Amino acid sequence: MDFYLVRHGEAKSETEDARRPLNERGRREVESMARAAAAKKITVLEIVHSDKLRAGETAEILARHLFPVRGVRRTQGLGPEDDPFIAKAELDAAADSLMLVGHLPHLGRLASLLLTGNPDNVVVGFSTATIACLARKKGKWQLRWTLSP
Repeated sequence: MDFYLVRHGEAKSETEDARRPLNERGRREVESMARAAAAKKITVLEIVHSDKLRAGETAEILARHLFPVRGVRRTQGLGPEDDPFIAKAELDAAADSLMLVGHLPHLGRLASLLLTGNPDNVVVGFSTATIACLARKKGKWQLRWTLSP
C-alpha cells in the first residue's frame, strides 16, 4: 500500500503575513505537483494536514486534483517540531492510502523513521511542494519515488 508525504508549497514570509499562506510561486508549484500526481493516477482515502494555513492550502489544492474519498482533514502531530512517532502510528494503523501534508523538519524525520527506524538519519530531501511515495509491505517501508517542482 502506498502513502504520500508532502511538504507544503512556498509560503509568504512572516513579515509579509503572520499567518504564512502560500505565495504565488507556492500555489503554482503545488498546482503543478497536483496535476503530476493526478497523471500518475494517485488515489488516497484522505488528505491529512497540520494546523498551519500553508499546509491546509496545499492539501486543498491537492484534493481538487485527487478527489480523496474522505476529503481533507486537519490533525495534530504534523507540525514542524512534532514527534514523528505520532504520524508513524497513524500510518501503521491505516488500512487505506493516505496523504500527509506537513513541514520540515518533521517530514524528513518521519520519512527517516519509517525507512530506517531512526528519525535522525535523514534520507529524503523535501523542497517545497515535494511529494514522496512510500510503500508499506508486510510491515516494512520503502521509498518508491519522489516528485519535486
